[in-house]
Amino acid sequence: MQFPVALLHNKGGGFTVTFPDIPEAISEGDTETQALAHARDALVSALDFYFEDRRPVPSPSRPKRGQKVVELPVSLAAKVLLLNELVRQNVRPAELARRLGTTPQEVNRLTDVHHTTRIDGIAAALHALGKRLDLRAI
Repeated sequence: MQFPVALLHNKGGGFTVTFPDIPEAISEGDTETQALAHARDALVSALDFYFEDRRPVPSPSRPKRGQKVVELPVSLAAKVLLLNELVRQNVRPAELARRLGTTPQEVNRLTDVHHTTRIDGIAAALHALGKRLDLRAI
């Protein structure tokens, strides 16, 4: 899951990075490299708001030729897919916990941006929602 960025060179020096698909994510850096490194942290922080509010995360748009992108870690990308499916099906954590035979607290960990989660747990949750997690090496 790669989100394209808009990289703006500031008049006073440094760079500002924004995400057209996730307007809440904004970052800066003294150099382009530093700005892009900070952009990943800004993207993860912005996604936290979507998870807390149980709002679907927009899919990344297709980057334009030469446009820089910030890639989500695979486990976080899988959590985004899970959140979006939970919202789409209007399934609450307690209901998913019942389907998985686990506790609501465990389901909350599956949808916590900052909690390390095994990909198998996310795949099982998606399966309980009638979906299959499909990973590919390209």
